[in-house]
Amino acid sequence: MSAPLLSLREIRKSFGDNEVLKGVSLDVTAGEVVSIIGASGSGKSTFLRSINALEMPQSGFMDFEDMSFDFRPESRFFPSQTQLQALRARVGMVFQSYNLWPHMTVLENVVHAPVKLLKIPRAQAIEEAEALLARIGLFEKRHSYPGRLSGGQQQRVAIIRALAMKPRLMLFDEVTSALDPELVHEVLVLMASLAADGMTMLLVTHEIAFARDVSSRVVFFDKGVMAETGSPDILRHPESDRLRQFLHRILHDELPRSGESDSKGLTQ
Repeated sequence: MSAPLLSLREIRKSFGDNEVLKGVSLDVTAGEVVSIIGASGSGKSTFLRSINALEMPQSGFMDFEDMSFDFRPESRFFPSQTQLQALRARVGMVFQSYNLWPHMTVLENVVHAPVKLLKIPRAQAIEEAEALLARIGLFEKRHSYPGRLSGGQQQRVAIIRALAMKPRLMLFDEVTSALDPELVHEVLVLMASLAADGMTMLLVTHEIAFARDVSSRVVFFDKGVMAETGSPDILRHPESDRLRQFLHRILHDELPRSGESDSKGLTQ
């Protein structure tokens, strides 16, 4: 087996007396799509944000490609700001809020980082950005400002902006949760196409059907630990009572709209 693209060991993070991550470990190989699910407050988003140190762990170890970090502050392998910048240049991240610069056009939003951080010639960056925007059907919107776009369009631009940096890994933190239901589909279609292209992805999501259909692996967080992990089949046949309860609640919230029973939703 090839070495993991990303390896995390014993990641711990506390906010005051609240231990949010209790020694979480995970290996991710190139091309995998790992969906992270769990209740609010279970630690899943904190874990995702720890990967690029937007939330700095208090301890633990991480290997990513040729980079190795020890998050204990006293360690000589504690990441420097230069190393963190190099890490974030290789790891794209998309959030719930689109975080587009409102004073820049769509095209400027996409080309800014490749030109400034990767030193890509501006003409090349524009050509590549326009090709990415054409891929998602937003080429005609390239000179529009974000405020003129729908939420779904803004989120797709945010994903394209991250892709323009040519990342080796993409992180998605509940990117559909702020969208109206009718706009969720267009974002999920783009993410599914990235998965089909072989992009390595970690995503925190409540979209259970998407996780089931697109993921290589599903990780269930509960109270700061990985309580269950496995193939997407665990979403049909959960082993732990806690995951079964979580899925029952999620599906119970959705099923009244479709007229299906809870038990049917768990076994489909």
